[in-house]
Amino acid sequence: LRRERHAENTNKRMDYLDHHPQVEKVNQLSLPAHPNHALFTKYFPNGEASNFTFRLRGPGEILEVYGQSINFLPACNVADVKSLVIHPASITHSQLFPEELLEQGIKQNTIRLSIGTEHIDDIIADLENRFASLK
Repeated sequence: LRRERHAENTNKRMDYLDHHPQVEKVNQLSLPAHPNHALFTKYFPNGEASNFTFRLRGPGEILEVYGQSINFLPACNVADVKSLVIHPASITHSQLFPEELLEQGIKQNTIRLSIGTEHIDDIIADLENRFASLK
């Protein structure tokens, strides 16, 4: 049941972010445009993938505030029941040089989310509140 809720919430949240004016790009294997989408459908036929990244439009300085102040828990594990958020360039990949970050597809405006099992309306409300504070 938890994996089903992860997949359902992730699909609804990706649709929300994919159409949000403050989002530059959503990067997740389940998206048909992703270069590794065929591998995703082969190994995850039920769509279990709650971890993804997206890039915000705007200056990099706002990103640490985004990661520290959103109602999501700031942590780097995945597939938790609680939604999680991190800024990969300053946390999980902070040891890399700028050119190495770019090779990995990580920019200063990249945010990683791991969507939990909360009600999707609560997840989207949390995201919308954070976007509103960035305007």
